[in-house]
Amino acid sequence: DRGSKWISQAVRWGWRTKLYISAGLDVRMRLKEIAEEGALKVFATNLLDVLLAAPAGQRATLGLDPGYRNGVKCAVVDPTGKVLDTAIVYPHQPQNQWSQAVQTLSTLCATHGVDLLAVGNGTASRESEKLAGEVAELIAQAGGKRPTPVVVSESGASVYSASQLAADEFPTMDVSLRGAVSIARRLQDPLAELVKIDPKAIGVGQYQHDVNQVSLARTLDGVVEDAVNGVGVDLNTASVPLLERVAGVSTTIADNIVFYRNENGSFTTRKELKKVPRLGPKAYEQSAGFLRITGGKDPLDASAVHPEAYPVVEKIAQATRLSIAELVGNSRVLGGLNPKDFADDTFGIPTVSDIIAELDKPGRDPRPEFKTATFKEGVEKISDLTPGMVLEGTVTNVAAFGAFVDVGVHQDGLVHISAMSNSYVSDPHEVVRSGEVVKVKVLEVDVARKRISLTLRLDDDANADKSSAPKKSSAPRKKQPQSKNPRGKQQSAPRGSMADALKNAGF
Repeated sequence: DRGSKWISQAVRWGWRTKLYISAGLDVRMRLKEIAEEGALKVFATNLLDVLLAAPAGQRATLGLDPGYRNGVKCAVVDPTGKVLDTAIVYPHQPQNQWSQAVQTLSTLCATHGVDLLAVGNGTASRESEKLAGEVAELIAQAGGKRPTPVVVSESGASVYSASQLAADEFPTMDVSLRGAVSIARRLQDPLAELVKIDPKAIGVGQYQHDVNQVSLARTLDGVVEDAVNGVGVDLNTASVPLLERVAGVSTTIADNIVFYRNENGSFTTRKELKKVPRLGPKAYEQSAGFLRITGGKDPLDASAVHPEAYPVVEKIAQATRLSIAELVGNSRVLGGLNPKDFADDTFGIPTVSDIIAELDKPGRDPRPEFKTATFKEGVEKISDLTPGMVLEGTVTNVAAFGAFVDVGVHQDGLVHISAMSNSYVSDPHEVVRSGEVVKVKVLEVDVARKRISLTLRLDDDANADKSSAPKKSSAPRKKQPQSKNPRGKQQSAPRGSMADALKNAGF
């Protein structure tokens, strides 16, 4: 008996001082790795959605970076993103130079034929949106084309403004004005502008500061490259940061492409890439399919068809007795082709099928159609919100527990995962995506804590949560049973969380 008791105590001591601690550390480490993988996945999905947001297209744009005391920074860019003019106006407090600001912005719009007014969603955003609306109305009344005001996320604009890249691009421009340029350009083409910013600064992640930063950077860089390669890059307008995200193109090669373009004019064919210094056969093979030339000598250069596959297209053109220009976009002819007839040892049936699909819709953009949210008039701050309001907003971030929506009050509201659909939702990305325009209903507003509760179910009762919430029982809880250790001291019963964690981790 004495020996068995001693062995029992030894086993218990060994478990408590050795096995329990090491097992607990191992479980925590495994659970942290699982959590990090989940956080990286959420960040990557959100980043891809933001990068592939709908572009407004090549239209003259006036970017407004709102502010109170320091004024509203303004920059006009042409359809290609080139800066045409800049200004700073002071329509808000304390200067209150509203009429002067309207006159200045109206002159800029009329002089440069502005189609879009991009308003940053930061401080003084709603007031600046009113300013843009008044400018648009004034131009319309004068007989000009009414520009469209659009609220744009300015996350990362300040990071770009202070970066070396912005300093190299605009060495003589004030730092504050560079942000207005970025806002205008990201409305024209979000992908082309956001690649200039560190992905971590775009602000669509979940616990990004707590995860492994090396894994985070590697994951986000891969997402940016996938987005750029998926959309394709215009060889004659792309910047160095955009070009270096193309597969096979290094920073040196990107610099050389831009230098060659500036020295020799626009590229007219993909074959000219072989004349770019340091761009060898391997880099050409990797990158040529992602680099597009609009209006070049060969219509295939504007598509995603790789130059190595041009012989397949020529074979199709001969079989259909059409020129390549007549074949591109000819759905009637292309729809009746059998890929087996053009497959060989080099190009299999799946590759030929992809080529035919690309010829049917050459240079198709995978990004959605451009659409903007219209904020409700008179709702500019949290105190203006009341339960039951139905508002239009833009999804700014999607997390594992729900989605955040900008409804124009300088504070994003949360749509919890339980308020996204009438059916079960396992992942918020199944319902919404970052940048999507949605209609929401206000459930609850906490002005003091700056919290807004929203729902995508517009038939929800705004007061249902409070009235139907279960009341807490006032009855005293029973004490948990306690066990005694061999030395007679009281010891709390083991918690179930560790046992559950061991079970979930595979022990």
